[in-house]
Amino acid sequence: MTHTAPIAINVDRLIARIDSLAEMERMHDGSCSRLALTDADRRGRDQVIQWMHEAGLTIRIDQIGNITGLRPGRSSVRPVMTGSHIDTVGNGGRYDGIYGVIAGLEVLQSLRDADQVTERPLAVTVFTNEEGVRFQPDMMGSLVYSGGLTVEDALNAQATDGARVGDELKRIGYAGTERCGAPVPHAFIELHIEQGPILDMECGVLGAVENLQGISWQEVTIRGVSNHAGTTPMQLRHDAGYGAARIGVFVRELAKRMGGSQVGTVGSVRLTPNLINVIPNQAVVSVDLRNTDDALLTAAEREFAQYVETLAKEEGVTIESRGLVRTQPVVFDSKVLQAIDAVAAELKLPIRRMTSGAGHDAQMMARICPTAMIFVPSVGGISHNPREFTERRHLQMGADALLHTMLRLAAR
Repeated sequence: MTHTAPIAINVDRLIARIDSLAEMERMHDGSCSRLALTDADRRGRDQVIQWMHEAGLTIRIDQIGNITGLRPGRSSVRPVMTGSHIDTVGNGGRYDGIYGVIAGLEVLQSLRDADQVTERPLAVTVFTNEEGVRFQPDMMGSLVYSGGLTVEDALNAQATDGARVGDELKRIGYAGTERCGAPVPHAFIELHIEQGPILDMECGVLGAVENLQGISWQEVTIRGVSNHAGTTPMQLRHDAGYGAARIGVFVRELAKRMGGSQVGTVGSVRLTPNLINVIPNQAVVSVDLRNTDDALLTAAEREFAQYVETLAKEEGVTIESRGLVRTQPVVFDSKVLQAIDAVAAELKLPIRRMTSGAGHDAQMMARICPTAMIFVPSVGGISHNPREFTERRHLQMGADALLHTMLRLAAR
């Protein structure tokens, strides 16, 4: 009796394509910079579309610039979809988002190489502006795809450099005409590097992501009074910089006190006039709060708002908060997770259930179809950094798990 080896992805092609995209926009420090809807993004999109053509996919580009490559099945029904993003932060690594896109493409091309047809169609999508660095909100393309943001509002979003999404899509040639939100997937699976240390510490197991934290982003503006740093007595100061520092300390202490999955970060502080010998008259601070429990996240937001009110009175400053992003925690689909677990058992791949601490396109797609995620280890837990790295064997392991999970879901 002969045993046929299960179909597998071409790991050499997978890594060559990841490296090719990274080298296109590699900076002097080794980082990748492909901000959404820049010329760099256009070059990356052009390359991915060329690879989609090589894989024999039918390509559609919707009004927000999402790119979907479709492979037909025996039946003209809803496809099983995978995908992620290719935009990066300003000094990103080569795997964040990109791995999920290229692995999805590799799945479809490996099936073509093996001349294997699925019952359901398969699809891989590149979502626009996942990172939210240049345009907000983040996860914009998948949010529009899932109906959580109108096309009009997304096209009118303004960049940090003043550009408008709709204008930039036209400028780079990706203002598509297809309707957003089509096709509606039968199921969606996103493969991603973990961007954290858990899987790496557990010696390279896969992660079946069962839930995802809710996210609250705020921009807090503190206005005080500029004065001389040497002649103004401490008790007479209205120091916006000091207010920013106190907010940073409070956010950290709040997260530690709440415990559980609660985390908090002050990631950006801008001072005006930003001079060594002048008391700042303005500080603009970003506050990032996250929790897997929406009630606890709401409690953290409420406590922070109360603290800011007290701080303003104590320091004689004015403080205004502006909400940037608020997403609820997501619980992923149990049947898709069961399919991932079953595939891991078949392929003898170690796997564990886990939570995602970062936001992903999958959380938006979960609004419209059964969804889950697969994580692979990030060495040292490092991401959004040129040192971001995932070992070859783990890249292959994740892509093979994605391939066979999609096959399992597409057979129904």
